[in-house]
Parts: sequence; structure tokens; C-alpha cells
Amino acid sequence: MAQSSFNRLEKRIGYKFRSQDLLIEALTHSSYAQEVSRPTRDNELMEFLGDSVLNFAVTLSLLDAFPDYDEGKLSLARSSLVAASHLSGVGTELGLGEYLRLGQSEEKSGGRKKPGILADALEALLAAVYRDGGFEAARKLVEKVILPPALSDGADDLFATNYKGALQEQLQAERQTARYRVVGEEGREHQKTFTVEVMAGGGVLARGSGSSKKAAQQQAAKQALEILATKAEADG
Repeated sequence: MAQSSFNRLEKRIGYKFRSQDLLIEALTHSSYAQEVSRPTRDNELMEFLGDSVLNFAVTLSLLDAFPDYDEGKLSLARSSLVAASHLSGVGTELGLGEYLRLGQSEEKSGGRKKPGILADALEALLAAVYRDGGFEAARKLVEKVILPPALSDGADDLFATNYKGALQEQLQAERQTARYRVVGEEGREHQKTFTVEVMAGGGVLARGSGSSKKAAQQQAAKQALEILATKAEADG
């Protein structure tokens, strides 16, 4: 990876590495390490460490922002912020995929855009910052790219039930993945209602509507969970 690429990524995350080796390790997928002839460290241990750093940093930030909230509400918000779906979205916004070192097979299968790889790489990057500059540097990265700007304004959506996350967990147990698509938009530009379908296993599970695509997705996921629960009761 060229130094100019390092500089672009460092500028995006707002952190300058003293040890480039840590950054390289964080960006090295196991598929790359397995294909090169020389011993190379992949980012799996970095990801393991980054998961713990992320949870701690997010917990502290939530406690600082919402000191009067109870444990249940804070846990719900933290779950939303550390969820793989959120992390992969952040990784996509950072353009993290373009900096990854992937093996040929993973490259050909579109690894640079895979949500799981992006989420793991983001956690590994956080660990690299922690090891290079300490916890405060890592926490600043969390507050810059992972916590939403609305956090200081209350971030009400953080404390809503994460139906998308719950549906994804249920489907993963069956080796399926939820996919969402917008199938309708109505209303004026600032007063639109979106309709979204959630799909899995080759079929449509449910539909939902809302004033934003995110709200419509949550509603669709909620409907899907209710349908799956009813089906499970009938089958049982």
C-alpha cells in the first residue's frame, strides 16, 4: 500500500499513526495472510481487541451524554452502536474497503464490500489506534466516526427497539440474511412516506412504511418478526 493511501485514510479518521505496521496489520484480512509466502499477521486479533475497546468507549460516551438514563436504555443504545450492521455502514462511509489487503479469492468474491469484513476491519482499525496512541485516541475515533452527530441532541432513535438487529440475529441462526429494498415513495420532498420490503431466503417476508427509509426498514423488520413468531407457534 502506498504512503499516499495511508495519508488519505489517516486524514479520514483524524489520526496519524506513529507505527505504520499496526495500521497494515489492521487492514490485512486472513485471506491475504494465507496466500502470501512470507509470515504475515492478519487482523483477527486486532478485531478481538477492538471489540472490547469499542464497547468500553461507547459505554463511557453514553454515560457522559445520558447520565440520568437507566442501564436498560443505555444497553439498548450501545447494542445499536456496536452492531455489525452499524459498523459496516461506518466502514462503507469511510471507504475502508479500498484500503484492505485481501487474498485473490476474497477479492474476486467482492470482499471489499462485504459487511462482515468491513465491520471487522473497523474494529481492527480501532484496536490499532488504541495500541498506537492509547485509549483517549481510540475514544476520539469512536466519537468521530461511530457515534452519531445527533448524540448530543438526544438521539431518540438510539433508544428505540432495534427490530432490524433482532431480525438479523434470528435469520443468521438459519443461515439467512435480511435484505431491504424501497418499493414505494409518496408525498412531497420533505413529507415523504417510504414503503420497504424485507426479503430473506428468496422471498418477501414483510413490508413496512415510515417517514424515512430507516423507519420503514424498522417497521418491515418488526412485521417480519411478528410473522415469524406466529409461524413458529403454528408449527410448534
